[in-house]
Amino acid sequence: MHTVVVILSRLRPSSVGWAVSRLVLSAFGPTRWPGLVFQKVLGSGEHGGFGLKPGLDHQGLFTAFDSPDAADHFLENSPQVKAYQDRSEDFFAAVLRPVSSRGQWSGFELKPPETNPPAGPSPSLNASDGLEHPVASLTRASIRPLKARRFWAQSPDAEDDLAQAQDCILAVGLGEAPLLRQATFSLWKSQAAMDAYARSGAHQRAIQAAYGQRFFSESMFVRFHPLRFKGQWRGQQFGDPQATNRPERTNSGPPPFRQAPSG
Repeated sequence: MHTVVVILSRLRPSSVGWAVSRLVLSAFGPTRWPGLVFQKVLGSGEHGGFGLKPGLDHQGLFTAFDSPDAADHFLENSPQVKAYQDRSEDFFAAVLRPVSSRGQWSGFELKPPETNPPAGPSPSLNASDGLEHPVASLTRASIRPLKARRFWAQSPDAEDDLAQAQDCILAVGLGEAPLLRQATFSLWKSQAAMDAYARSGAHQRAIQAAYGQRFFSESMFVRFHPLRFKGQWRGQQFGDPQATNRPERTNSGPPPFRQAPSG
């Protein structure tokens, strides 16, 4: 089975050049680390959202490991993680266990455990607030060039629905390349909340169109049980035992997403 670490970074203006260099160097292969089996350095759209304008001050890191111990060791000791922390105005990290996975990413398949133990309370969320079983998701796709215009025509309405989703704790647009290689990472209060968004409205119509018209040459959808959080993101605190465990929301939903993953 695999364990995943996701890093989100809103970089200081002085570190944008460093972030761009990370994207360039990632083309030569992943950083070496014990137990690391897959890694992607991801750019983002402006303000961490979706659209055509790149957001050079936002970046993501997706890593998969062959054990939970390897994932924890990476998060706590990797110079790569420390470099993001030192250069970030906002830094969020999550250790995640895949619960279900469908598809591939650059030929890589995530392997959930054969059986999933009951999801216990996340150590960084307050069970009394009804957040004892949060769920995270990753959707990513390689879009066929001739289908890109039709794919992006579906995007704004789905983004608006996501921005208004009351039980979405955070959502960020990410991508390996502008227009054609896109991903979304999101964190929800519950599986029911995520399903309510995925199976209704503009998002459902967009997914039906994408698969019905074969927009993608490759795609992957993963649902995760969060094991651990740390850091802060857009005014929300995660994993700080000295603070309130529940992520504090500064508005009724995630920030509006009208910008594009790129990079």
